[in-house]
Amino acid sequence: MNEIRLKRIYDAPEEADGFRVLVDRLWPRGVSKKQAAIDLWMKEVAPSTKLRKWFHHESGRWEEFVKRYREELGHKGDLIDELRVRSKDGPLTLVYSARNEKQNQAVVLKSAIEG
Repeated sequence: MNEIRLKRIYDAPEEADGFRVLVDRLWPRGVSKKQAAIDLWMKEVAPSTKLRKWFHHESGRWEEFVKRYREELGHKGDLIDELRVRSKDGPLTLVYSARNEKQNQAVVLKSAIEG
């Protein structure tokens, strides 16, 4: 498995990013598809709308969010496997729009892929 990177969609794409996968359910505001330089938009692997709205990026809900999202990911093994395969071909960058770089779905997803 090659390096799995995390990157905000608002940060400029780089060649070192390798294969870029947007892991948000909604397309980020103010970013064109050209600017995003996304290779794949995998919205199906993102947290459910219900979970995303419940979490609302509130730090006090982080631990429970991780638990609930991991539960959701447990039913998406085929998508996790697809990302694992992609990571074997070269660098894989999980792209997200959240402001918080330490508490977002990409952090949890990266852990699931590596686990």
